[in-house]
Amino acid sequence: MRIPIYQIDAFTNLQFKGNPAAVCPLESWISDELMQKIAAENNLSETAFFVKEGEDYHLRWFTPKAEIELCGHATLASAYAIFTYLDKNISHIKFHTLSGVLEVTKEGNLFSMVFPSIESEKCEAPKELIKGLGKRPIEVYKATNYMAVFETEEEILDLQLDMAELKKLDAHGVIVTAKGKDVDFVSRFFAPKLGVDEDPVTGSAHCALIPYWQKKLNKSDFVALQLSQRTGKLHCTYLGEKVKMAGEAAPYLEGYINIEY
Repeated sequence: MRIPIYQIDAFTNLQFKGNPAAVCPLESWISDELMQKIAAENNLSETAFFVKEGEDYHLRWFTPKAEIELCGHATLASAYAIFTYLDKNISHIKFHTLSGVLEVTKEGNLFSMVFPSIESEKCEAPKELIKGLGKRPIEVYKATNYMAVFETEEEILDLQLDMAELKKLDAHGVIVTAKGKDVDFVSRFFAPKLGVDEDPVTGSAHCALIPYWQKKLNKSDFVALQLSQRTGKLHCTYLGEKVKMAGEAAPYLEGYINIEY
């Protein structure tokens, strides 16, 4: 079996920046077990698989350890692969996913995605969260992930992390965020439970970050920066029940996976 594979750096226009995702177009679905093995072998934060269905696509995402319900950067990377290599005549895609229909539009060099908005509930900071971050946040919220809010960008950069403690939390991962110096807000994202200690740039986390900062800053359009070592920039808009995020992409790899069974 021969499966095409692309590796795309998402939310950046530079190779070796942003968040790398593997993208595997399929003619028909292969087994969940094989997709999980491929994702583990790729050892990137996410590998995306999609099958064309009529004019739309069915899209799934796998970390090295599990299938997940929502992923921004691998959706952007999948759209980039379709627009650039597979169907150069279109500029709009609908992906059918575990999180519903996600739409991506090519707007010049930007790939604009409309995702569901996630409202997080304020909560007490679990002791594992404080130990895992090495510092007590000023506020904590929870939905699919914990979201820990700090006062300054410097605190986000200087966290003393303990992944073993973060892995104990009853959530997929942990978002940390603060108001930015040169952008509207900054963030980082940790998901050791899913096999990803720190995700370089996390579109799905911005589904919760955008509504939070809309209330705090009383505005609907933002520029956001994720402060991982690779860094990535997102152009964000609050749309009520939906959020829009846009970013660039840079291709890194194009080839084939050869499966011997």
